[in-house]
Amino acid sequence: MKTCRKKSVVCISSFLLLLASASSSAQPDGAAGATGYVEPQPDGVAGATGYAEPAGPEQYATEYESELLSGTYQLITDSLRSGEGYFSADGKQLIFQSEVPGDNPFYQIFLRDLETGETHLVSPGIGLTTCAWVHPIFDSVMYSSTHEDPEALVKQAEEIRIRESGIDRPYGWDYDRHYDIYEAKSDGSGIVNLTKADGYDAEGSYSSDGSKILFASNRNAYNRTLSQAEQQLFEDDSSYFMDLYVMDADGSNVRQLTHSPGYDGGPFFSPDDKKVVWRRFNPDGMSAEIWTMDIDGNNQRQLTADAMVAWGPYYHPSGEYVIYSSNILGHANFELFMIDPEGAQAPIRVTNTEGTDILPVFSPDGNSLTWSTTRTLDGTSQIHMARWNHQRAMELLDLD
Repeated sequence: MKTCRKKSVVCISSFLLLLASASSSAQPDGAAGATGYVEPQPDGVAGATGYAEPAGPEQYATEYESELLSGTYQLITDSLRSGEGYFSADGKQLIFQSEVPGDNPFYQIFLRDLETGETHLVSPGIGLTTCAWVHPIFDSVMYSSTHEDPEALVKQAEEIRIRESGIDRPYGWDYDRHYDIYEAKSDGSGIVNLTKADGYDAEGSYSSDGSKILFASNRNAYNRTLSQAEQQLFEDDSSYFMDLYVMDADGSNVRQLTHSPGYDGGPFFSPDDKKVVWRRFNPDGMSAEIWTMDIDGNNQRQLTADAMVAWGPYYHPSGEYVIYSSNILGHANFELFMIDPEGAQAPIRVTNTEGTDILPVFSPDGNSLTWSTTRTLDGTSQIHMARWNHQRAMELLDLD
């Protein structure tokens, strides 16, 4: 997407999602294997490293949800689980991941017409998928998938067997080395592999003109000889080696943007394509913070430092603030927050309704918000949608 330690067995991010198990673990979205001190790299690491159950900071004892969100409803209703939905550039479509009944228990990618409700499958239907996007100009989509894994069908059958057995297990995202980023036409045809590298390539997003793709990958761990210490870290959790990359939309000119120990992931462009916002886990995997940087990897800036898990950041189309999810109020209680893009002011709590609220995404006009939440009758994760009050957000952030 996607809360427990993510081992190489999942977004979200996939993916996905980090919902059902949020109450059972203190290591949500990809806990890294390191437990000791690691000399920081030039681009820095987040400052918080310790574990502490929060008391619930008094400044977040607010009730702004009814002022910021109105007309909230469950958007996806025909799914076992759904999440990580992103709007097309014209706001008319939503691409998202969903589990549906059948012989594949894993998430697949669907494209929905928001006016008619018509929804169709765009991924191959085999293997795991996550992190999809609609091209802002062309009639095409992007997603990450393992459908070319020779063992994809075997893994599907094994997952079904485990689920039917009733074996209790914590939720975890699978950083499958067969994940690659693919492009396809909006009807699912004409699939093209854009990455073709050994290792997990996923969490991709387009720039506003569709010329660039940001993504996360641990390919370096597969492409060089690891030291014994690194090999131990990799075997414990391959997400420790995750860094951010940018490439041209056709998969060429790949450039690495971060070189930090621990998991960098979930990157998105700012509205003007000059900045990147993402979440960075500390090397010990105990906490994650929201960061921004220039598109060339320079001027990295940490926006949060709560010693908890802040992740899933997304810019408002105005560029005035970033919305994200955090469990600062308790490991089992993910809520949405917003913060100015410099981190100069304290974050503002957005949601108050019981349930896990994660992966918030604004519509292109900035007037709507979708997010993944367990505020459902059966407690499953489903995408919800609401009208967003931008003016009130600006007032609360003291930006108007």
